[in-house]
Amino acid sequence: MTAQTARLSIQHITRPFPNKLIVIFKDKYNSASVCAPVVSGLLLALAFPKAELGWVAWLALVPLFSVMQQRPWRAGFSAGVVFFAVVLYWLNNVMTTFGNLPLALSVAIYLLLVLYLAAYWGATCWCACRICRRLQLPMALVLPVVWVVFEYGRNYILSGFPWGNIAYSQTPYPVLIQSADLGGVYVLVFLLVLVNSTITQCWQALRRRGELPWRLVLVVTTLCLANYVYGLWRMHDINSRGQDQTMRVALVQGNIQQSLKWQPHNMAATLDNYAQLSASVDRPDLLIWPESATPFFFQDGGIKANRVLSVARQQQSMLLFGSPAYRLQGEGSDQRYRYLNSAYLLSPQGKTLGRSDKIHLVPFGEYVPLANLLSFVNKLADGVGDFVSGTKALLPIADHQVGVLVCYEAIFPDIARKQVNGGAQLLVNITNDSWFGDSSAPWQHLAMTCWRAVENRVWIARCANSGVSAFINPVGEVISQSHLFQRETLSAQVYFADDTSLYTRTGDTVPLLLSLVVITWLWQSRKRKILHQ
Repeated sequence: MTAQTARLSIQHITRPFPNKLIVIFKDKYNSASVCAPVVSGLLLALAFPKAELGWVAWLALVPLFSVMQQRPWRAGFSAGVVFFAVVLYWLNNVMTTFGNLPLALSVAIYLLLVLYLAAYWGATCWCACRICRRLQLPMALVLPVVWVVFEYGRNYILSGFPWGNIAYSQTPYPVLIQSADLGGVYVLVFLLVLVNSTITQCWQALRRRGELPWRLVLVVTTLCLANYVYGLWRMHDINSRGQDQTMRVALVQGNIQQSLKWQPHNMAATLDNYAQLSASVDRPDLLIWPESATPFFFQDGGIKANRVLSVARQQQSMLLFGSPAYRLQGEGSDQRYRYLNSAYLLSPQGKTLGRSDKIHLVPFGEYVPLANLLSFVNKLADGVGDFVSGTKALLPIADHQVGVLVCYEAIFPDIARKQVNGGAQLLVNITNDSWFGDSSAPWQHLAMTCWRAVENRVWIARCANSGVSAFINPVGEVISQSHLFQRETLSAQVYFADDTSLYTRTGDTVPLLLSLVVITWLWQSRKRKILHQ
């Protein structure tokens, strides 16, 4: 072989090599596939408080859906990381200010939670793309179903954390969320993902200069129009009903600083604060104080407990308030105190009518999960000790029953639903959101609570230590609300529900059935793979 021949051979072998590297690099790090999920995460975060641009949610996921088929897990996970990092930014303040954690450790815990939640989005995109590729099913059908199933799973897995469910972005538009009385938040989750998926298909068809999926557009438009018409009808129907049995309720927002709340020397001032605010309301039928309003064990009696009883007697009103409680568990030397986060109801005569305990506790806030393994982790919230789940009981008011949601419980649909299904005709949410600080978290918490009213068609009286206290009517409208970090009272006429919704009676039947559908699809996709080998 001559030198010239050898040189030509080498050039022939190596010439395509750089071009191949460029193609591979572009495919692996294509700017659109990297940036599009980030854009979706940011856009969807804007749909939540405080930005509250709810309409953005109807197209926010289009960039993600446009590129996710290249690398489904990575795309969904990336979008989820950005979304949850923005929506849950306030967690760092909670951990450093009230948990006294070093900034580096709080950031690490925050990022772990964000990564965990983002994994749901990654798994959703991966499952949807796998099912569509192997079963040749349309993405517009598969993706909304899979998304509903993973949002449902997020309610329960590892004690559940449904914060950031995409449906909550629509709280500012009551007419759109009325269908929650049929299938809970999952109706809007399905519609939001369906609309985003349809817009994505239309956009891709236009880019390819192909035919638009007109049948899909017609079906989706019909579903959205039906949801809107149903919302108008339900709002008119519920708001036009005459109500004979009403009750005047007053919310007392004491605005007690978290750093002072559990100080023994401040307890008398705390009780005086609530007594003075309660006296400023002209004898309501029911007074409500927030979660742990009495930072002592009311059940022990004594001077402080008598001070609380005197408020009910002087106002001639029923008084519902939050207080820690305890029970003894075990026998002999193994006997231990178990602490409860509870709500008491007093009669106008100062008699205790009942107590309802919190059953869904805040991990690392009220207890440490796997405490034996994580003994080095302290609770993030100030309090009297490790709490345990108690007993949820309905509280009697005249001939009616009231259900209580303590703080975090308001974000779990099933807790509210079970109480209403069991006979509660009014829901009360007592909470202490002061540890969120002046962030978007109190407003996000309030937005989620509004859905419990729509799902079960009941009034919700929400009393928060530092805000946001509010009255929410059965169509999810906030008819009055307090300001953050101010001492104030709110009062309103509320009525007891006289009927239950379809969702109250059937619960999460729809997402459970869809879960079976997704499991079947995944099994079929596994078998299909075997057939092609």
